[in-house]
Amino acid sequence: MALPEASIQLYTLAEEFSADMEGSLDKLAALGLRNVEAFDFVRRPDEIRAALDASGLASPTGHAPLLSDELWTPDGSIPTPAPEVVFEAAAKVGLKTVIDPFVAPERWLTLEGVTDIADRLNVLVGKAAEFGLEVGYHNHAQEFIADFDGETAYERFVALTDERVVIELDLYWALVGGQDVVSLTSRLGDRLVAVHVKDGIAPASNPFAPGAEKFGSDSLDQRHAGLGEVPLADALRAASGLKYAVIEYDNAPGDVFADIAASYAFLIEGGFAR
Repeated sequence: MALPEASIQLYTLAEEFSADMEGSLDKLAALGLRNVEAFDFVRRPDEIRAALDASGLASPTGHAPLLSDELWTPDGSIPTPAPEVVFEAAAKVGLKTVIDPFVAPERWLTLEGVTDIADRLNVLVGKAAEFGLEVGYHNHAQEFIADFDGETAYERFVALTDERVVIELDLYWALVGGQDVVSLTSRLGDRLVAVHVKDGIAPASNPFAPGAEKFGSDSLDQRHAGLGEVPLADALRAASGLKYAVIEYDNAPGDVFADIAASYAFLIEGGFAR
């Protein structure tokens, strides 16, 4: 199997990117990166595409809400545009795959809720194809709280989705959700085409569980790839059809570009990505 391509989720450097798109992308290109994963691209597709072109980078994947009327994140809520608007913007940026990054925790607690999420995503497969795109889903930890006949809500969701739906597994959040990350990666098989390469120390309990205290990204103890509790190396080896290994920090521990460089070195020098 060919090595996956290294990438970086631009949410990692959200402030730097918004303040200076071209300069930020130039720094990423100087590290050796050729790909990024766009976020918040729907309101500024032309600006992002111009910055990507100027830096010689591509964004084959990107995050945008597709399954919620309003996207809640630990750092605030984001209103969601219609899927057609998302897909039109994605095509302008040059994306191949649009990935929904977050569905509210309460929707994952019932089988009806999980089925609804899967059904909504399945409906979008055909619409996305009209724009030359695929759709997918990126997890946090709320998808692993509920259990249906010995199967987590996340795995039931995967089983209910069209095989053309792309799976992007966030390895850190899967660990936070109490999963055997290597086993889960292996079980997802060729459905898994992207992972978020993220490391750190898992919170003592799932912060998305019912009754959990509110938290923000700045409370997370995240570390350079290979220096935390996430079995990144074994998980990457267990992936059978991976196309993209996407670096991400929700809470970068130091200088964000130095942190990205450290995780990029982990991928390249370890032979996990190209």
